[in-house]
Amino acid sequence: MASPDTAGGAGHDTAGGAGQSPPPQRPALGAVRRAFAPWNDAEARPLIRFEAVTKTFGTTRAVDAVSLDIHEREFFALLGPSGCGKTTLMRMLAGFEQPTSGRIVLDGVDLADTPPHRRPVNMRFQSYALFPHMDVARNVAFGLEMDGVAKPEIARRVEETLKLVQLAGFGERRPDQLSGGQRQRVALARALIKRPRVLLLDEPLGALDKKLREETQFELMDLQVQLGMTFLVVTHDQEEAMTMSDRIAVMDAGRIVQVATPSEMYERPGSRYVAEFLGDVTVFDCTVEALSEGRAVLRAGPPLDASFVVIPDEPIDVGQAVTLAVRPEKMRILHADEAAPAGMNTLSGTVWDIGYQGDWTTYLVDIGTARRVRVARANVARIVERPIGWDDPVTIAFAPEAGVALTR
Repeated sequence: MASPDTAGGAGHDTAGGAGQSPPPQRPALGAVRRAFAPWNDAEARPLIRFEAVTKTFGTTRAVDAVSLDIHEREFFALLGPSGCGKTTLMRMLAGFEQPTSGRIVLDGVDLADTPPHRRPVNMRFQSYALFPHMDVARNVAFGLEMDGVAKPEIARRVEETLKLVQLAGFGERRPDQLSGGQRQRVALARALIKRPRVLLLDEPLGALDKKLREETQFELMDLQVQLGMTFLVVTHDQEEAMTMSDRIAVMDAGRIVQVATPSEMYERPGSRYVAEFLGDVTVFDCTVEALSEGRAVLRAGPPLDASFVVIPDEPIDVGQAVTLAVRPEKMRILHADEAAPAGMNTLSGTVWDIGYQGDWTTYLVDIGTARRVRVARANVARIVERPIGWDDPVTIAFAPEAGVALTR
């Protein structure tokens, strides 16, 4: 992996001039992340282990018997709605809260008797918490000054860390002279300068606008690979968790309901709750009508009265109640007079509303039930010969492998 001094970034000349050697190239981010999956190794010892951790506040059980392993160099996300316990879990790892029961172990050491300032973790708070009367360099150096680090070492590490977060030359500015994205980077630099084993990020990008948030997601991923550090992020933003993390733990009411890679969780959710929480989805309440050669016929009762053929990911039985979940982008929308491809599941309806997002168009289709079906179509062509409009009769079609039969 590259050192911070060799990492390219915005404002850096990476082409090399005449008579100069090009800067060293670090490994491609994808190559590093594709080869990283210690959770699949039965012999791998996790860096962080939550063992049946419970936290109560009075009569409220904020965290309920959570057991979870996080590996060294993993970018891990705790995802869930407000009040699900994700921030409490992070604060217990940082030492700001103590478990009511259970253990938190870091690198084989029980953290119960370790105060926050002695733990090899650092937390970047959602509010940034920058000191307005200090310039950027002093804000970043604050933790090292409190630890009594020598001034020359502080100056060297401040310069190195500001360069790492692409703020070289900003040391003399005050927080009120910075943009929101720059303040976010100062807070990140202050958390990184003490070189923790684990960096904790609490809703790190919530205050940024959409475009800057998307750019910063990739910068954080790049930085995490460069540093070889473990990142734990708490967020309610599904897109943020999906983009940045190696694995996601979805929480609900203090419990973890599923842990998986982003693609596994999106394509094979473990429950209806996860399917509906992670991205858009249309669900149908069905009963298993028949099973044959790895396929299942699911029957949705009134008012829909429709049958679907799916390829189930887990064993199911005839007569069993299941939920059929289908993502909007897995469906095709056709004019009613167009023939659907052979073997596809189909539904008839009328376009109730249309949302144009530039790269995608979303259609809400009324199929005569209390719920409307959401279909997403990529805008791959600038001109469509027969555009689908409001109130048009349409056919929705999706392949047997597109739907997921959920038993929970």
